[in-house]
Amino acid sequence: MRRSRVLAIVVVGVLLIAGVGWAIGSRLRSPSDEAAARRAPKPSLVTAPVERRELTSTVTVSGTLSYGSPLPVTLAGTVGGTAGAGGADGTPQRVTTAPKPGPIRAGQTLMQVNGRPVFALRGKRPMYRPLLPGTEGKDVEQLQRALRVKVTGVFDAATVAAVKRWYAKRGYKAQEPDLEARKNLQQLRQAVQTAEETLAADRKALDEGLDVRPLRIRHDNARRELDAAQKSLETAPEITPEQETQLSTLGRAVRTAEEQVVAAEQALAEARKPEPAPTTTPAPTPTPVDTSLLEMKLANATQDLYEAQQAVTAYMEQIRVERDKRLEESRKTVRTAKEAEVTAEQALRRARKVSPLREKVAHSVANLADARTLLAEYRKTYGVSVPAGEIVFLPKLPARIDKAEVKPGNTIEGKVATVTSSAFAVTGSVEVKEAKLLRARQKASMETMDGTQVPATLSTVGGDEKKPEGKDDETGSVPVLLTPDSSKGLKSLVGSTMTVRISVGSTKGKVLAVPVAAVVTSADGRPRVRVALDGDRTREVEVRTGLTADGDVEVTPARAGELKTGDRVVVSDV
Repeated sequence: MRRSRVLAIVVVGVLLIAGVGWAIGSRLRSPSDEAAARRAPKPSLVTAPVERRELTSTVTVSGTLSYGSPLPVTLAGTVGGTAGAGGADGTPQRVTTAPKPGPIRAGQTLMQVNGRPVFALRGKRPMYRPLLPGTEGKDVEQLQRALRVKVTGVFDAATVAAVKRWYAKRGYKAQEPDLEARKNLQQLRQAVQTAEETLAADRKALDEGLDVRPLRIRHDNARRELDAAQKSLETAPEITPEQETQLSTLGRAVRTAEEQVVAAEQALAEARKPEPAPTTTPAPTPTPVDTSLLEMKLANATQDLYEAQQAVTAYMEQIRVERDKRLEESRKTVRTAKEAEVTAEQALRRARKVSPLREKVAHSVANLADARTLLAEYRKTYGVSVPAGEIVFLPKLPARIDKAEVKPGNTIEGKVATVTSSAFAVTGSVEVKEAKLLRARQKASMETMDGTQVPATLSTVGGDEKKPEGKDDETGSVPVLLTPDSSKGLKSLVGSTMTVRISVGSTKGKVLAVPVAAVVTSADGRPRVRVALDGDRTREVEVRTGLTADGDVEVTPARAGELKTGDRVVVSDV
């Protein structure tokens, strides 16, 4: 029994030792085994299938949705206050109602300046001058088309009536001639009347033979006026009675002030005298006398005296200035009278030598004709007008006021608003090399933030900016503008970012396509692909490449049938 136990223990020990040896032996490797374990695996091929599908190449633009065709709006001139002859009354142009962002239609009031309206009308030609009766031009034709009256190109009576109706229908009064224009008309009428009277008088003098008498009378009157002016100059007083009275009053004020100063000085001196001391008793300590009030009175009296003296001095200077002014006016009167007397004398001498009544009548006839012509010409432009600033012509209406550049109370100095079209647009930029692939009217797809796809069209590529000298043609960016084909649901997205993909090329059908990395160029310069066979074997197939899109390229085998859908081409060796 004991022997069998010993045997069992020995067997267990042997098994334990064998197990430990096996475990240690399994972790040990020979140098050759270690080298074999570190040897790189056999290279394998990375392949991709040949597919048959349509390829579309795109350029991606990240842009912002906004309203298109921004246009700055400025006023061409004054609003209201335009005279019949085209002038202005100089009233400051102040905004009373500012432009309101939002849609605007033809005929709508854009804003108000000095209480006058500024209308928006459709037209490609900007307003650049006031339109007056008799004005002709393309801008008048444009206004007539906007007012829907007969287009004549002349601001005629029918146009004036249409302008009046237009303003009245919108609660305003059309611009009538202002005070300056009415004064000009009155002066021209007066000139005609004066010319008529002069001609009548000249003809009467010619008929009566009194051509010299009026000139003699005029000369005599001029001489008497000259004598009176010279006498007035010689007898001009140094000082007027009124000035003398005022100067006397100021002198009395000076004397009164001097008396007050003397009285104040005496009072102060009296207050400062010490009191006499008693002889029988010891003198008490003197009490200081408070003289501040008397000193103040003296100071005030002295100041009053100074001011009175200054008033006299100032008034004397005023008298001198006024005397010089009167003398200068008298001298001027004398000079004017001398000139009138010399002119009258010369006219009298010429009349006595030539007796020019007939020439004078002829001149009067010509003067009357000129006056009537000026009046007639002025009447052509007199009446209801359209001030240059009261109409803004916009190329397209309806439109949209995107931003008001002025507020109520501002004066007009430049841009008043920015107007856009009612259509939407996406603005962005692309790299120069991508811009070379873009053309106007290319189709695009616009993706909103929530993934909605909206078809769009490329409107413009590039802008008016000039490229700096020395800048590489392949660097930088180019602005682009795209227009959505549909505006449905876009109003709430204005100002948000949009991702737009512009189609720049398509295979126009399904073609064989492989990854770009699968095409290699051989030593002969021809593109090829390697088609994977069984195991690691490959065969080269010469191809012609076409459109590239999204990492794939269109391929066509040089020999038909050598490449087909489902073949796997080598992309790289790994």
